[in-house]
Amino acid sequence: MTGPLRKAAVAGVALSDCGRVDEATPYTLHAQAARRALADAGLTPDAVDGFASAGLGTLAPAEVAEYLGLRPRWVDSTSVGGATWEVMAAHAADAIAAGHARAVLLVYGSTARADIRAGRRTANLSFGARGPLQFEVPYGHTLIAKYAMAARRHMYAYGTTLDQLAQVAVQARANAARNPDALYRAPLGVDDVLSGPMIADPFTLLHCCVRSDGGAAVLLVADDLLPDCAKAPVWVLGSGEYVSHTTMSQWDDFTVSPAAVSGRLAFERAGVTPGDIDIAEIYDAFTYMTLVTLEDLGFCAKGEGGPFVEKGRLRHDGALPTNTDGGGLSAQHPGMRGLFLLVEAVRQLRGEAGGHQVHRPDGSPPALAVASGTGGWFCSAGTVVLGRD
Repeated sequence: MTGPLRKAAVAGVALSDCGRVDEATPYTLHAQAARRALADAGLTPDAVDGFASAGLGTLAPAEVAEYLGLRPRWVDSTSVGGATWEVMAAHAADAIAAGHARAVLLVYGSTARADIRAGRRTANLSFGARGPLQFEVPYGHTLIAKYAMAARRHMYAYGTTLDQLAQVAVQARANAARNPDALYRAPLGVDDVLSGPMIADPFTLLHCCVRSDGGAAVLLVADDLLPDCAKAPVWVLGSGEYVSHTTMSQWDDFTVSPAAVSGRLAFERAGVTPGDIDIAEIYDAFTYMTLVTLEDLGFCAKGEGGPFVEKGRLRHDGALPTNTDGGGLSAQHPGMRGLFLLVEAVRQLRGEAGGHQVHRPDGSPPALAVASGTGGWFCSAGTVVLGRD
């Protein structure tokens, strides 16, 4: 390619039907989200020449692209758990900058909840017992146990309390209460979180994400395509990705997530600092994920996540509105939730979040957002900084 690099912007975002969706397949949810995102952008499927998908089909993304009637010339099937979609967004922005694609559609859909209810699957996702996992799986070291172990280490090292971890769930629910599309909206208190059934010490039920159905789609386009789009752009300002480990014995420090690297890279490449950010959308399969990711992104010092979250900073009217739709803890979590973070960030920056819209002190929508996804058991991270004009 010759000439200047092109800028990448988000032109369309959408969710499929979410929450309790018993009469749909994952393909249906992919298609719903994709159609709605294209409509949001004011573009037709003919404009799409790049496609990214993971988690469905034998040959993802080829199988999903075929179902959607797309014939992309650029594809990505990177699969690193919940961080997949932030990493894919970074790859798509790079492809657009290099001229390899003009419009890249990222899409995801899952009927995780409905499949359990219908008996189509009888257990949570299994990563198998081959390769490095052969040293952990025989001892019952489940995914949630890994997160629980990391949380206990943070509590030991820094004095983080159960009440502080519970505050993450409480404030996520307060944000969800303003979102009519959230799966759970009833008020929640610290005692409610602490008194729930134990899942993996120290996590009781409400320390853990909900299980839902749902899909999401994000359309990224080159700046020269924006005149054909229906809405003002939300720019991809910078991104970072990082993979740290897969075996717990190879994790140097249980209190440091891979977002410590992906976040630093994203902020540096965007030319902003954590202090410039108006809202944060953070992967929250468990309360500890939010707390430690806030530290590692630089919103507070290492070990100060507990005091940071207990002051109500994560609420829609707090100092750093976080998981403004209610997050995976209350809104929806159909599996690899990273794409939902991007959808919510874009809606907030556009001022299109309805009843749960965040406003700056002057009444305007947020100007800068960070979306940070986490994959596996803190194995990978992808961080994207987004901004509006």
